[in-house]
Amino acid sequence: MFQDLINLFYPNICQICDVELYKNQNIICTNCVNELPVTNFHLDNENPVKKVFYGRVPLENATSLLIFKKKGSVQKLIHRLKYKGHQEIGTYLGKWLGSELAKTYSYKNIDLVIPVPLHKKKLQKRGFNQVEEFGKEIALALNIPYIEDVLLKTSYSSTQTLKTRLARWGNIEESFVVVNSEKIKNKHILLIDDLVTTGATLEACADVLLEVGNVKISIATMAFTG
Repeated sequence: MFQDLINLFYPNICQICDVELYKNQNIICTNCVNELPVTNFHLDNENPVKKVFYGRVPLENATSLLIFKKKGSVQKLIHRLKYKGHQEIGTYLGKWLGSELAKTYSYKNIDLVIPVPLHKKKLQKRGFNQVEEFGKEIALALNIPYIEDVLLKTSYSSTQTLKTRLARWGNIEESFVVVNSEKIKNKHILLIDDLVTTGATLEACADVLLEVGNVKISIATMAFTG
């Protein structure tokens, strides 16, 4: 009864279409879930995400859960997660992708999950890393650690979405460092982020991680800009 009273004043709505959810629905209504552009890239290791990094970073695996289109449903989800504080979206997407990766043979030998970090000033401003809950759920599904004290961002920049491709490359260069490197030596890392566009941020992170001894890298993101 108490929960029904809460729902009366603060209805649980779909994070895409804003309709009120039924009791058996969570975060996204059934209609919107069925219309989401799911990639299934984890089933094909020569997929478009991995091809972004050909000749740039040696990857074991790479995948994204959804296809990102401007003004589309996935953009709305990520915007609400990053700028409206709806961290439950990250949890939802992490459980979804984590359950898929747990059933996929090529992801069974991953040792730990590491997020692309925010600079401490941006983290303080936003209050959270938008991929934290996403990564924790994937780590839980794979029964491996989620580690956020190894990869650090050392330069502060304005949002990458407002920059051109060339500007992004110049801005990201040498902006990440590895600390506590003993935690990742001889490990297979799943590096996670919200979105793959040019791949520059993930490449910069992978480059410094690969400088540590005998490290392997796989990538998983919420979405891919198809």
